[in-house]
Amino acid sequence: MTPDGSTNLAVNGYAIRNAARQLKRKILEIATTPRPHERPELGYYPPFPDYTPEDLDIKDSVVYVKKDPMKMMSMNELVRPAALAGKMDIGSTEPLFAYGWHVQKGGLQGIRPVFVRQAHFVEVEVDSETGGIEVIRVVNVNDVGKAISPEAVEGQQYGGSVMGVSRARTEDMVYCPATGVVLNGNLIDYKINTMLDCGPIDTIIIETGMGYGPYGAVGIGEDTATMVPGSFYAAVHNATGKWVDVPMTPDRVLKALGRI
Repeated sequence: MTPDGSTNLAVNGYAIRNAARQLKRKILEIATTPRPHERPELGYYPPFPDYTPEDLDIKDSVVYVKKDPMKMMSMNELVRPAALAGKMDIGSTEPLFAYGWHVQKGGLQGIRPVFVRQAHFVEVEVDSETGGIEVIRVVNVNDVGKAISPEAVEGQQYGGSVMGVSRARTEDMVYCPATGVVLNGNLIDYKINTMLDCGPIDTIIIETGMGYGPYGAVGIGEDTATMVPGSFYAAVHNATGKWVDVPMTPDRVLKALGRI
């Protein structure tokens, strides 16, 4: 568990990488090292008996010799017969396992360093007669250090934009002043924006490798949704000259403009 979810990649990523490296080592040992419990009757023998694990590498599900990449074998060709021959583990046909862990000790003064570098832009049009706000465009620029999965990063940027606009425009909890009971605790009365309410969303990924996670990566899970409402807030001020309370519903816009 970490203090803030957006940095889970920087913490859990090390554990995942450590486990992956251990598993890779086990696979390369299977490819090169004969073992007493092998079953010759099944015709299995290490496909790279003249090499050590250090001589091999794995890329795109292919095991190959570093100095001679033409000597290669797919992971499926390697692992399946090894499992049938009981080579995965002594007396077992179970798959290989590896696990890793990472202990985050914190940074300066015992506080874990957090790396967030981003810029968000929101363009809006405000109807001074109705108080309605139309989102013309949202632009997100996030430095994620290293995009382990670019599609996932873009998804976080896009989804965070919708969440941020929704928080700024309509999301509000309404309570009964007499009882304190929530009056809109459902998805009919609690108004959530959709992608149709947000206009075009541009997602721009920057990779500087300056994060605290593996390969210089840093999380992005909460960044966009947290910052977009601030950009939205400033955009409405630039359009109207007034600071409107969040969420910026039409009645609050009209009130700020002195129309009601």
